[in-house]
Amino acid sequence: MKAKLGCWDPGAESGEGLGSGPGSLRPMFVRAWNATIAALVVAAIIVQIVIAIGVNGTPHDVSVGLLRGSSLPGRIMRVLSFFTIQSNLLCGIVSAQLAAKPSRDGAAWRAFRLAALFGITVTGIVYSTVLARIHEPHGTAETAVNTLVHYIVPIMMVVGWLAFGPRPRIKVATVLWSLMFPVLWFAYTLTRGAIWKWYPYPFVDVASHGYPRVVGNALIVTVVFAVLAWLFAQGDPRLPATPTAPAQFAPPG
Repeated sequence: MKAKLGCWDPGAESGEGLGSGPGSLRPMFVRAWNATIAALVVAAIIVQIVIAIGVNGTPHDVSVGLLRGSSLPGRIMRVLSFFTIQSNLLCGIVSAQLAAKPSRDGAAWRAFRLAALFGITVTGIVYSTVLARIHEPHGTAETAVNTLVHYIVPIMMVVGWLAFGPRPRIKVATVLWSLMFPVLWFAYTLTRGAIWKWYPYPFVDVASHGYPRVVGNALIVTVVFAVLAWLFAQGDPRLPATPTAPAQFAPPG
């Protein structure tokens, strides 16, 4: 809405004014940034599934973290069972929603976005500081996927939140509900492991550690997620709020 011209701007409600100033480019850049994240996630997961299809299904193998040694549906389920993949999926979903509507909001959406943020942050930090030294991707495809899900998407998600928000979007209830993501992932992982005897990571391997230690590991990791969620919550009101849309109609006169 251009108040000084007294005309209606069809982009005003979504915050996409038609002005020629630098601010008019912001929604376009936000959409492009988030659309890029969503596209990278889709590409990485498709390639990872193709890799899983190509590995051997026999002999049966339940070694921790391996894709091979299962049926085709089983190998695809193994791919989708990694926290890295699930956190990237969550990032892809919320980023696609922001690409469609940069001012996206809602209580459930806030929790999903926060879960995506702390989930992908842990993914990036743990891999780059610990797992990168012991994990060796083989071939161009594996290296590309590894770079996308462990480095590029985590960095783009955090930078996007810092630069564009949307803010404010995090309250105490948002933090509490967002923690359902790791809790449900642990519940799924232990249930699936009890049935198929396969675990994605050593720290949740009940066959090696037993339930008491694995549950203890899960509690510790959940506390880490809670601390990260709290840090995002602390930054939310302190960082610049997302620009609001201008008024839809000019005052008379």
